[in-house]
Amino acid sequence: MGADGGTIPRRDELVKEKKKPEKKDKTSELQHKWNDCSISQLPLQKPVMACEYGSLYNKESVLECLLDKQKYEGVAKLAHIRGLKDVKELQLTDNPALSRTDNKMDISNCAPYICPVTGLEMNGKHRFCFIWTCGCVISERALKEVPSSLCHKCAKPYAADDVIVLNGDDADFELMKSRMEERRLAAKQSKKGKKKAKTDSEGEPSSKAAKLADKGETSLDKIKLKSATAAKLVTAASSAAKTVKSKSLSVQDDPKSSEVYKSLFTSSDEAKKQGAQHSGWVSFNPQYFR
Repeated sequence: MGADGGTIPRRDELVKEKKKPEKKDKTSELQHKWNDCSISQLPLQKPVMACEYGSLYNKESVLECLLDKQKYEGVAKLAHIRGLKDVKELQLTDNPALSRTDNKMDISNCAPYICPVTGLEMNGKHRFCFIWTCGCVISERALKEVPSSLCHKCAKPYAADDVIVLNGDDADFELMKSRMEERRLAAKQSKKGKKKAKTDSEGEPSSKAAKLADKGETSLDKIKLKSATAAKLVTAASSAAKTVKSKSLSVQDDPKSSEVYKSLFTSSDEAKKQGAQHSGWVSFNPQYFR
C-alpha cells in the first residue's frame, strides 16, 4: 500500500478537498477599470470619452463600435450609446508627476490624471465625477468640500443632475441610469416644443403672405387698367397728329407761300395741267430709234 520507510501521509494527500475560488486582485481590477477602454480593453488615450453610465472609452473605439457593432464582444451593454451625442469628451488634468525627470521618484504607480482642485490621483482609490455639460473631471471630495453651481475648472454653470460618477458601484449605476432617462426625456420634450413653435411661427407669415398676394393682385389689375387707358390715349393722339400733319404738309394750302414758290411743286395747278398734256411723253433713248 505504500508509505514504506515510516512516512506518514497528510490529510490533504489522502482526501481531495474542494478548491477555493480564486480571488480577484483588487489593485489590478482598479487599474484595468481606470486605465483601459471598456470596449477594446486597450489603454486609454486622449481623447477619452465617457457615457452617461460613467464608463471610460477611447474615442476611436466608440466610432468603430458605432460603425461595426459586431467587431467587439459585449456590445449589448452599449445599447445606450446611439451616437456621439450620447458620449462626452472628458477634460482631464494631466498628472505633473509624470513629466518630472527626477530619477529618485518612482512614477510607475502614478495615475496619468489628477483632480485639478484637490490634486488627488484618478486611480480608483478616490471617487471621481465629471460634469455632463462641460466634460470636466473633478474628484467627489472637491465637489463636496467646495459646493458651487459653477464648474471648478471652466466656471460653466451646471445642475446637480449633470454630475456623473465615473466607474461607480451598482447603486451609482442605477442613479446614473435614471438621470439619463430623465435627461433624454427632457431633451425630447424640448425638441417637440421648438418644432411646434417653429410651425406656429411659419403659419402667421403664410396668412400675411396671402393678404399681400391679394393686395398685389388688386394693384396689378389697377396697373393693367391704367396701361390700357394710356395706350388708347396714345393711339388717339397719334392718329390725330397724323391727320393734322397730313393736312399741314401741303404747300399749296400755306398762305405765307407765294404763287411762284407753289408753282415749283408738282402739287400746283400748272404742274398738273402740264402732266396731263405730256402724259404720253417718253424720255430720249438712243435704242428707241433702232
